[in-house]
Amino acid sequence: MKTYKDAGVDIEKAELLIEKIKPTIRKTFNERVLTDIGLFGAFYDAKFDEFKHPVLVSSTDGVGTKLKIAFLTNKHDTVGQDLVNHCVNDILVCGAKPLFFLDYFATGKLQIDVAEQVIFGLAKACEENNCALVGGETAEMPNFYQDGEYDLAGTIIGIVEKEKIIKGDKVRKGDILIALPSTGLHTNGYSLARAVLLKQFRIDEFIPELNTTLGEELLKIHRSYLKPVSQLLDKFEIHAMAHITGGGIIGNTKRVIPEKLKIKIDWKSWERPPIFNLIQKLGNVPEEDMRQTFNLGVGLVLIVDKNDADKIINELKSINENPFTIGEITE
Repeated sequence: MKTYKDAGVDIEKAELLIEKIKPTIRKTFNERVLTDIGLFGAFYDAKFDEFKHPVLVSSTDGVGTKLKIAFLTNKHDTVGQDLVNHCVNDILVCGAKPLFFLDYFATGKLQIDVAEQVIFGLAKACEENNCALVGGETAEMPNFYQDGEYDLAGTIIGIVEKEKIIKGDKVRKGDILIALPSTGLHTNGYSLARAVLLKQFRIDEFIPELNTTLGEELLKIHRSYLKPVSQLLDKFEIHAMAHITGGGIIGNTKRVIPEKLKIKIDWKSWERPPIFNLIQKLGNVPEEDMRQTFNLGVGLVLIVDKNDADKIINELKSINENPFTIGEITE
């Protein structure tokens, strides 16, 4: 006789995990979450009296091969934060604020302590972004993943007033590009970064140029821009925003400008974080490849009227942000 547990799927362990994570997840709930964890679907009250014409905005993403760094360091409480913050930024550039989040965690053999760390990170970021973690899926799939490895993905739902949707149609010649700094690689370019850096350094090796270990540098959390951008949206008209992920500064920013316009970047207008210089030097990576692969220290780009640029920069500085101008829109 052979059981499901003999085949590698431990339902009792999965149920134990759910019981352990319930208090953590409940901390993200608000009055709109109408059900507890465990039902087949999550209920979220969609009565938005404060909106005249509410529009829901959604996005799905993963963490990519940054997960490999979590496996190597055995540190799993940051990748969930990466995922939530990444998704928050993706809808934020449309003018939307997050409502709720759902995750998908899949592994070959469920390790409760690892899964608990991952979900702790998801819940922490949801709480920080005022976003409810309403549900998800934990899948145990024997012989599908390498031992000790897992995959992680998530979906976010946000909301924006229809007349306040930001989609780039107001961008015009002369607009200024203001950048908000990244915390490092965020969640993109890790395949190239690992190919270069792990040939040269141990994951726990202290690197003087970085003033930290390689693992700590590569696990720096993909930051959320919700708080500073929300403050701007209440005071200024933002013509467009771009979340700088795979494809780099040009690749992502051109998605939100009309086809007749071009982006002019002054690539020497800011100092790149040391991690990017280290990758380029050790890997002899061409500059064009660096620009297409990495954010190079720019996590978010705001496209604004040139007459508002200085006021927006001053506003950001007043809340301890470090904005810098990187270019303009031309014909």
